[in-house]
Amino acid sequence: MVILRIVLAGIAGYLIGSLSSAVIVSYAVNHTDVRNYGSGNAGATNMARIFGMGVGVATLLLDGLKTAGAMSLGRLIGGEYGFLLSGFTCLMGHCFPVYFHFKGGKGVSVGAAIGLMLSWKVFVLLVAVFFITFALTQRVSPASMMCALTFVPIEFIVGIRGTWTTVLGIAAGLTVLIMHRENFKRLLRGEEKKFRPRRTGDKPEKRE
Repeated sequence: MVILRIVLAGIAGYLIGSLSSAVIVSYAVNHTDVRNYGSGNAGATNMARIFGMGVGVATLLLDGLKTAGAMSLGRLIGGEYGFLLSGFTCLMGHCFPVYFHFKGGKGVSVGAAIGLMLSWKVFVLLVAVFFITFALTQRVSPASMMCALTFVPIEFIVGIRGTWTTVLGIAAGLTVLIMHRENFKRLLRGEEKKFRPRRTGDKPEKRE
């Protein structure tokens, strides 16, 4: 019975994570699919590039809320294990949403929200790592990858040392890194673009 409840928590996490905020908001704002523009990614960064910073931030917040909802429900259904598993399955749903042909985001916003659900200290340090890296590079992808690389070390720094919490941190970090593999290749070639949100009067970027 306990295992069944944990499995159900994982399934619920995936279904909630599959609610792609970027796709839903892009249809609400402009009756179009953000995946047809810019990087083709259904994430907050591409939303900001295509629709403006305000829409990008709104998408980021919605991704955070769905993660919090998924993990809270996971804890209610399956206890601590359900809480942790639903965090990972929410991330999988975000990256591979069942409702949107399995083409979603790269997991950064959900990964940050997982950090917040584990501890506000983890979240604060992840945000610090992100903005320091972004300030040095002016690019979102290396900042995102640096957060993925430092997720588990940050858990240890703040005193989170549970086996399954560490496993979640490793799994989340690896997922974000894998989802950024093309960005990494472009960084090596010197082709990764600097982040520039859309401004009034700009034309939406065509799909790269």
